[in-house]
Formats: sequence, C-alpha cells, structure tokens
Amino acid sequence: MDERTARMCLAAVVEPGHPAVAEAVASYGAEQVWSGLVRPGSALPLSVRARALSPEDLRRRTSAERLRFAIPGDPDWPHGLADLVGCEPVNQLSGEPLGLWLGGGGDLGELAASAVAVVGSRASTAYGDTVAAELAAELSESGRTVLSGGAYGIDAAAHRGCLAGRTPTIAVLAGGLDQPYPSGHRPLFDRIAERGLLVSELAPGEHPTRVRFLARNRLIAAITPGTVLVEAAARSGARNTVTWANVLGRIVMAVPGPVTSATSVTPHRLIREAEAILVARAGDVLELLSPLGRANPRPPGERRATDSLSADELRLFESVPGRGSITAGDLALRAGLAIPTCLALLDELAERGFLVQNVLGQWQLSPRPGQRAR
Repeated sequence: MDERTARMCLAAVVEPGHPAVAEAVASYGAEQVWSGLVRPGSALPLSVRARALSPEDLRRRTSAERLRFAIPGDPDWPHGLADLVGCEPVNQLSGEPLGLWLGGGGDLGELAASAVAVVGSRASTAYGDTVAAELAAELSESGRTVLSGGAYGIDAAAHRGCLAGRTPTIAVLAGGLDQPYPSGHRPLFDRIAERGLLVSELAPGEHPTRVRFLARNRLIAAITPGTVLVEAAARSGARNTVTWANVLGRIVMAVPGPVTSATSVTPHRLIREAEAILVARAGDVLELLSPLGRANPRPPGERRATDSLSADELRLFESVPGRGSITAGDLALRAGLAIPTCLALLDELAERGFLVQNVLGQWQLSPRPGQRAR
C-alpha cells in the first residue's frame, strides 16, 4: 500500500483532528500506522473499523464522485496547514489533516495563497447577510478568494458574494462531499465547484457531527492568512474558528454591528478585548493582509481620475476654483508656476478632459473630469 492510499484509509476511519494519530503518522509514516491498525488480533475499536474498510472500495467511491484526494507534499496542498503540526489543541483537537477530499476544478494551494475566510452566524440578520455578501464581492473584485464553511447565514452570503465577483470561492465542509451539508445548499455547492472548490477531511458517505464541525473550523483558520467574523452570538460556532485563528497566529478581523443586536455580541467583545481588529469594508481587510511596507491598491470603485496626474498637473488642477473661471495668469500665480509651464500644462489638462476654456479665454473645471476631449 502506498502513502496516499494509507492516508486515505486512515482519514476514513480516524476522526478529524486526532492529535495522537497525526503524531504517529509524522513519526512512523502512514503505511506503518495503517499496517499496525489492521494487524490481526487487535480488539481496539479503531482496529476493528480499519479491518472492515476496503481500500479498493474507498478509491472507487472517491473516483465515482469525481473527487480527488490530496495529501501533504502535493503541489496543491496549502502551506498554512503545516502550522497545525504541534500547535496548541483547541477542544482537544489538533494536527495537520491526513489528507483532504477535493471536489471542483480549482487548485487549492493556488487559491489558498490569496484566500480570506469570512465566517459568522447561521442565524444571521439582513444586515449581516448584506455586509458579508458585499465584503466578499469587493474582496473578489480585488483578486482575493473567499473561503467559508458552506453553512446557512453568513457563510452562504459570503460564498454568493464571491461568486458575484471575479475569483472562485472555497467551501470547507464537515461531512462527505457526496452528500454535502446542508442539503438545501446543493445548488450553491454545484456553483462553487464549477470554478472553485469543495473541501472535506471526511470520506464520502460520512455525515457531520458537532466534533467534526469543530475540527473543520481549524482548517478554515489554517488555510487562510486572515479570518473576518461578521456576526456571531454569545455562543456561536464561528467563535471557535476565531479561537483557532488566534492560536495559529492569523490576522483576526471583526465587523461591528448595531449595539442592540444579539448577533453582534461576539464581534464587539473580540474588538473590545483586542482579540480582533475592527474592519468595515474590503479595503480595511486588504490593508491588514498586505505585506508590510507595500502600498495597498485602492479598490476600483475608489480610484480617482486625478490619480494619473503629475505633481505640477495636480497642483494646477486644484488651483482652479470650484465655481466660475480664472485666467491663465492668475492660475500661474496661484500654483506657483512660470507662465510658459502653466500654459503647456493647461493645454494638457484640457486635452485629457480635466479643464475647459470658455469663450472669454478663461479656465474652468470640466463637468466630467478625466474624460478626454474629442
């Protein structure tokens, strides 16, 4: 049995986030650990389950569902998952996944490199859904992949917002990808798989449980460099994802809501206790995730026509009054420019549609700055 098959079999019989098994695989290799489990005579529950598994049947089911199984070391394995090795357990869960079942055409490693996790309450409000969808759409337009858990509420709003943008989205699920949960999201999952990815630590045929949701949350936090919490009540599963993000040293962000809203209790507390940074729009998220010292590009909707002007052109343009007109001589005086330089720049600004000259030969602002004269 090769390493990939051994990992696939182990992932099918061991609960996700089992630190002892992860450590054993790291120390002895998946093939040796699997051989130990299926050794005849062992009455351990895990061994009984392992001996009942048919590797050939598991490979067949994976192929029949058009899934693939990725393992550490594969080109499309996200680098961030390695941070789970030896990290502090949360709810007694830890460890890098033995492998991941993937559905869809996207490259997980490539998409993860630019991913942002957007998570929150299943019982979201209209405010939360709108914020999550708009935030995800703007992040997508800026080239970021949005990752979430595929649940009702904020997760679904984030996925749909990203689908309205230009980048794929990733859904990390807590059950087998052959019967994704919740079943009401099957059309959404089909759309996600067209360009993005469905991801699970669970083999085909497995159903979600509370512990599996908690184990899934560590993947959401580890895959991405930053997690945004939009809405979460005092006792919310999304809070567990934030805990994982903090343990892993990821950037944690939270969107504030109305002070009267029960679904904004957790974001407000995280901000107050300095466990999360307040963000209100995609630009805030992009700024926090940008490498230190690198200017964050202004989102397309915020780019000004005057951004293309030189320093002298901008000084001259800003010297033109908002109402009325002004002579070239007065403009040169205001802008501190020589008359010949001022006249040359005025012609250029007029050609590029920033200024117009009236019948008296004076200069005034164009009604549509930045649109070239024809």
